[in-house]
Amino acid sequence: MTGALQYPGYDGDRLEKAAGLMPCREIQAGLLLSLMGQPENHCYPSIFIYGHRASGKSHVLNTLMKQLELPHAMISCVECLSVALLFEQVLDSFFGADAASLLPRGPSLSDFVRIYKQQISESPTEQTRYIIMEKAEMLRNADSNLLPGLLRLQELVEDNVTVILLSEIVWDKFRPNTGCFEPLLLHFPDYSKAELQQILSKDKHPSYSTDFYSSYINILLGVFYSVCRDLRELRHLAALNFSKFCEPVEEGKFKENDTHKLWRNIEPHLKKAMQTVYLREVSSLQWEQMHEMKEIEAGAVRGLSAHTHVELPYYSKFLLIAAYLASYNPARTDKRFFLKHHGKIKKTNFLKKNEKTSNHLLGPKPFPLDRMLAIFYSVVDSRVAPTASIFSQISSLVTLQLLNQVSHDDQLDAPKYKCAVSLDFISAISRTVNFDIVKYLYDFL
Repeated sequence: MTGALQYPGYDGDRLEKAAGLMPCREIQAGLLLSLMGQPENHCYPSIFIYGHRASGKSHVLNTLMKQLELPHAMISCVECLSVALLFEQVLDSFFGADAASLLPRGPSLSDFVRIYKQQISESPTEQTRYIIMEKAEMLRNADSNLLPGLLRLQELVEDNVTVILLSEIVWDKFRPNTGCFEPLLLHFPDYSKAELQQILSKDKHPSYSTDFYSSYINILLGVFYSVCRDLRELRHLAALNFSKFCEPVEEGKFKENDTHKLWRNIEPHLKKAMQTVYLREVSSLQWEQMHEMKEIEAGAVRGLSAHTHVELPYYSKFLLIAAYLASYNPARTDKRFFLKHHGKIKKTNFLKKNEKTSNHLLGPKPFPLDRMLAIFYSVVDSRVAPTASIFSQISSLVTLQLLNQVSHDDQLDAPKYKCAVSLDFISAISRTVNFDIVKYLYDFL
């Protein structure tokens, strides 16, 4: 099925408008409409839609529900921190805030079913109601009865309601050990290169022709398609680098049809941008400002690491500072540097005899997590509770390769780390939080 959607029981004009808002997803939308059936007929109790990120799952569902004016509740399982919030949003979407207020504190599935049945007896409808749950993989960590109950909610509440689960993982990863009602499965494949070309070309700049922007997208996909198929990321990259692409045209150096010359001009720029795919290290404005500074001070910034431009959260910066100090300071010096009331420490005891080799020349030493956290709580300028957020930021620093985790067979529960950044980098990070790191480095005493 290509072109405009055609399905009996739905208004043709609305379907045509919906198809225009879902380029390259007419086949999936048609299959979904065939699973949903007529608006007034009973639909299948549950549908499971899966596919990679940015493959159009949520967009197709949102477009169909809004354009066809179908009663629905769009629920984000990430935002629903508890089952109570999930039930409350469903009741509020279908029956209003008064119905949602009837839920007791800490409601169970049976409480939700009871209130739902009570509400449909007061306001019945012939149309199918749809409960759409985005990021449904989060339901695997919820109450063991929640997912099986949602899959057969139509039977429990005795109403024409369908639950649609949207996920990035396959159904086999959901199936409980005790068994449950099997939903209908619908797969959304990744966009092909031609489909990405068609979708991204619709975002053309009003100051330039369609062919000019389409040739730019073709060049962009030629560079990034092998490493990135994510439509959102590619759209971000297209907006980020377009000003650089059309810069020679604005200056009068090239014409819009000089595709080869434009390609040679933008190629080095795109190769640099490929190093930061998915990281979103800078915004579009910051990216432009950064490259202006590079042109002005090209020689000054060549020696700095590319990670110098990473914008870290506030506490992540102090965690990285603590990791650097733990890597390059001997453990015996922590009392001198970080303990406020350490008493008198003789310099002869503090400085090891015949110690002449710089720790920076020897390289970073591994350190335990407890030591890094102790230094962190000492140098940070406010009281910070040891929450899960702090530990998640440590994992993020490892993912960004700013920290390296060192595994030890004899210490399964206490991994060690090494700091993987240079002195220039950590000095730049320290300046952003007004921390003089040189005063705390053993090599600079």
